[in-house]
Amino acid sequence: MLKQLIVDEKNYYKRLDKFIRNNLSEIKLGAIYKSFRKGNIKVNGKRIKKNDYEIKIGDIISIYYNEKNEDIIRPEKPEMKARPLKFDIIYENNDFIVINKPPKVSMHPGTGEQMVTIIEGLQYYAKNSNNPFEPHLVHRLDKLTSGTLVIAKNKMVSRDLSSLISGRKADKYYKTLVFGKLKPKGTLNSLINEKNAKLTYSLIDELNLPEGTFSYIDVHLLTGRKHQIRVQFSNIGHPIIGDDLYGNKEINKIFRKKYGLKRFFLHAYNLKFDYKNKKYDFYAPLYSDLEKVFENIKRIK
Repeated sequence: MLKQLIVDEKNYYKRLDKFIRNNLSEIKLGAIYKSFRKGNIKVNGKRIKKNDYEIKIGDIISIYYNEKNEDIIRPEKPEMKARPLKFDIIYENNDFIVINKPPKVSMHPGTGEQMVTIIEGLQYYAKNSNNPFEPHLVHRLDKLTSGTLVIAKNKMVSRDLSSLISGRKADKYYKTLVFGKLKPKGTLNSLINEKNAKLTYSLIDELNLPEGTFSYIDVHLLTGRKHQIRVQFSNIGHPIIGDDLYGNKEINKIFRKKYGLKRFFLHAYNLKFDYKNKKYDFYAPLYSDLEKVFENIKRIK
């Protein structure tokens, strides 16, 4: 099947792969990049193999694919419903809203997902606000991660802010509790899935507990790889507490039973960026469940 799209102001994304991902969402991500490698994508009739090729308004994008191939077409998305969700609003203007994302809430519905999701909660909020809007996700946080999350109020702002954040023009800071004793400051620079991943950290506090030494740290994320903070600290022998995928399950079990930690200890507390000639600096206080862990540590200690 041949699918053609004309680039205009409403659907425009600078990079060709982002344009296709956002305008042909029925095609699986892996299939898009495979199409690049096979030369099945053309711009104005010219075969393009570079996924970061920069397109312009007025360009004609052609992509060839088999719509009956299950390896290419995504299964139908679960129905999305506007449903109420409790969250704290950090900031709101006509372009976007910033919330303190609750933990244990997925960004959007998935297969078998029954609980209300972030996008559904924002749809409900948007629908019932004085100035209704259509929420668009700008970036993502893991289901179990809490903290600063920006949601755009229209597609153009979503495109702008997504490019800003993915282009490393935003500063993202996290607080996390890891196993072991760390130096007061450090930099982690490694590869994750063959892509460069970099962060810096500074020590906030060192906890000496019966179970061992633990470091409470401030992390500045310089790149945005999947599970980056969790993976990089695990790789140097200092996994995040509560992380059963990359961490120490025995220690996690103790923290669950003794200190009441019900998820991995990771909170996106600060996000900074410039937009429309204005500087923004958003702060999300440590979520109450993580504060409770510290209270339990002090009480038991």
